[in-house]
Amino acid sequence: MRAGRLLSLLMLLQAHGRMTAAQLAERLEVSTRTIYRDVESLHAAGVPLYGEAGHAGGYQLVAGWRTRLTGLTAQEAERLFLAGLPGPAAELGYGTAVAALQLKLHAALPPELAERAARIQERFHLDTPNWYADGDASPHLTEVAEAVWRQRRIAVRYRSWTGEVDRVLEPYGLVLKGGRWYTVAGRSGRDGPAAYRVNQILSLTAVDEEFPRPAGFDLPGWWRAHVLRFRAGLHRDDATVRLSRRGRDRLREIASELVIAAVDETAGPPDDAGWVTAVIPIESLTHAHGDLLRLGADVEVLAPAALRERLAATAAGLTALYAPRPAGHRAGGQVPA
Repeated sequence: MRAGRLLSLLMLLQAHGRMTAAQLAERLEVSTRTIYRDVESLHAAGVPLYGEAGHAGGYQLVAGWRTRLTGLTAQEAERLFLAGLPGPAAELGYGTAVAALQLKLHAALPPELAERAARIQERFHLDTPNWYADGDASPHLTEVAEAVWRQRRIAVRYRSWTGEVDRVLEPYGLVLKGGRWYTVAGRSGRDGPAAYRVNQILSLTAVDEEFPRPAGFDLPGWWRAHVLRFRAGLHRDDATVRLSRRGRDRLREIASELVIAAVDETAGPPDDAGWVTAVIPIESLTHAHGDLLRLGADVEVLAPAALRERLAATAAGLTALYAPRPAGHRAGGQVPA
């Protein structure tokens, strides 16, 4: 543990040039007293490290000296692919290993390449969740990740769309999609794996049983096919709608690519008021009702009639709810005696 910290201290100084004891302590999550002891140990080992007092002081290595002790540990090598995703890495419980890995990779680069790498880190940031959510709160994520890595079965209580169920899963992998974690897992008696949303796991018990991973299983390939199947199953019907210019612009912000493409392909020329008529795919009357309500008075449903009637009933209810009320009228339609 201490040897790893001493190496990390060297990597930090090699990457940043000069750092104070307080800065080093913060980065390494130790006390400044520990940093002082570590510096003395490095001095004793012959590392050309010196410190300067004062406001602009700090520790630094003698100019031109670079350590070649940048070998990766087995754990760091395993987490290499997560180096560009510090947020998800931390959620999986790998944050410390990834941070150490980034330090070592930076220290191993020649100065000119290290500068370019630092510039990328300063100027590009990957934020995986969407605008309206911070992603899943998945208390069992690290346990699922451990089971994936060790190839061990897990017994879970899972909240499915039909209710709570008990399952023994064989997790083949983890996928982060739109800020949400899914495990792709097999199950005894079921043909082929399925996707399970990790934050719907209500309880989890590790089963100390190794399962046979399917030969040649391709997680990215399976997931791509799963997404295509999911999208194809979403749209079971069509709706004919009229859209104002503003409604069409708004639709591009809230609708799927499939709906946007359908409008572009089927919309006729705009009328004198700028409205167009188009045919869009819908998942169900309930989903379409909720989605189209977001466009307000900038969309009119022409067909199917059942969807038009639902929206008309909602509009009538909103009109009644927000209509001007006589003085003394209370919410809920009650007038005091």
